[in-house]
Amino acid sequence: MAYGSRMSLARSLVGAPLRELRARIIGGHPVDPRALEGWAYRGTSLGLAVVERLTWKTFQKTFHRDVRSGRLMGWNVRLHQDGLDAPSRPIVEHGRPRCVWHYEVIEPRGVAFPRGFDRGLIIDYGRATNPRFDPINWVKDPLVALQPGNMDELLGVSYSVVAGLCIETPTYFTLVREQRIDFVPEVL
Repeated sequence: MAYGSRMSLARSLVGAPLRELRARIIGGHPVDPRALEGWAYRGTSLGLAVVERLTWKTFQKTFHRDVRSGRLMGWNVRLHQDGLDAPSRPIVEHGRPRCVWHYEVIEPRGVAFPRGFDRGLIIDYGRATNPRFDPINWVKDPLVALQPGNMDELLGVSYSVVAGLCIETPTYFTLVREQRIDFVPEVL
């Protein structure tokens, strides 16, 4: 099935106002971490053109259970920017997909988060192997299901924690289950 045809609810959020996206995060549904294990999700950045120019419009987020530690880890895969409905085509360097911004996926306990951002899971970039002084280490992404019990379409947003203060950003994104992970980078 083509990627674009599977995007019903997630696709409808492209171009949605920020207040609607924020309301969906706050009213979102829990995410079962076990349902994410082993999957790559197609990500679509929602509406912040400046950020998209610096990063990407489409990307992949992965979810991999590390057998040694038991932690649910992940990374972003850079994609060729072929359009919203085009199949995912990873950028390849040295024969491997370009993987950036690693993270750990955690429950929303013991970490600072904006009020109401506790419905699902938290993608925490500061708990993974990223360059020490990379600002991504201050970023966290709450992740919620768009429909109860459905782990095929998710919504996330980024916020930063600086000096104990949560700073919300307008960088929302959708994730749509795409395929089983077929590559795990050496460094998590």
